[in-house]
Amino acid sequence: MIYFDNSATTAVYPAVLETYDKVTKDIWGNPSSLHKMGDRSHQLLEASRKQIASLLNVKPHEIFFTSSGSESDNWAIKGTALAKKEFGNHIITSSVEHAAVSNSVRALEDLGFRVTVLPVDKNGQVDPDDLKAALDKETILVSIMGVNNEIGTIQPIKEISKVLEDYPNVTFHVDNVQALGKDIWDEVFTNRVDLMSLSAHKFHAPRGVGILYKKEGKMIKPLIDGGGQEKGLRSSTENLPAIAATAKAMRLYLSDEKKNAAQELAVKKKIISYLDGKPGIHIFSPINDKFIPSVLCFSLEGIRGETLVHTLESKEIYVSTTSACSSRSGVESGTLNAMKVEDDLATGAIRLSFDPSNTIEEAEQFISVFDKIYKHFAEINHLK
Repeated sequence: MIYFDNSATTAVYPAVLETYDKVTKDIWGNPSSLHKMGDRSHQLLEASRKQIASLLNVKPHEIFFTSSGSESDNWAIKGTALAKKEFGNHIITSSVEHAAVSNSVRALEDLGFRVTVLPVDKNGQVDPDDLKAALDKETILVSIMGVNNEIGTIQPIKEISKVLEDYPNVTFHVDNVQALGKDIWDEVFTNRVDLMSLSAHKFHAPRGVGILYKKEGKMIKPLIDGGGQEKGLRSSTENLPAIAATAKAMRLYLSDEKKNAAQELAVKKKIISYLDGKPGIHIFSPINDKFIPSVLCFSLEGIRGETLVHTLESKEIYVSTTSACSSRSGVESGTLNAMKVEDDLATGAIRLSFDPSNTIEEAEQFISVFDKIYKHFAEINHLK
């Protein structure tokens, strides 16, 4: 079995699962309870928060736990809009955001907020000059992802941050769900970033935990009211076993970042060396400094993406169409459409996403299997 779908979700590290099990069995008090068991749980919760903050080089009270990256995105966008609506109603985002961002913005547009959606170039990147031109006195929020989830484009967050230095009252949110551990953190998380989203199951932690970084002093309204957990901003009893496991997973995941990124790049290079130049193959995630090493998106002319996914699955090779979140809906890649890729190529795209555990041998096995598939469909479609 070869698993090339790590952008969708990752396997939980065995050591992380041990932490999850131990906390579930031994530290199961409610962190909000005043008795000894509650206090023990509270101490572990805050220790986990402190460890994550240290790994991200931020302050512990700037870290908030949610249920997912999608919730973190929703909270960042809707919570900011609600908190700042008296100061303006203009929101700027890009045409290649994850659905958690784009649909949140659309929901606010239905409530009367004004939205500007920035175009992207052939690499799927936003032009900071377009952002600068779109800013006005009513702008309250800019939300641009750090790394695209479909093709792996790295957005110019540093350059965008420089533009926004002249607009200190505009909140800047970055969806970094796909960016952690790719040896590019300094490119996608700057001092100008006010809000930032992460998802635990993208770095070998259990599902059910998201992280929202909120810079000290930034305004945001809660979306969930209740018992006042997370400093009164995100009510709901914290998922302590998964949070403790998340802190451990992040530490392990970031322990050898450069080596891990190099391994992912080696696997990507091996497969691209086979694909490159073949008639009918279109590569949307080339090897250069605009793309992370762990994502390879490409299409084969005349074949729908889900056909390739299921054909590879029959050989126990697991990949996605461009985004696992939209795969089952059967829609074409929103990112490729925004890049003005032809519809038949966009619907034919598949995404391979690698992890440091993936090997050159797996890449070679993929090539061997895919070569038979390619030759079969190339003959049918008369590709030369």
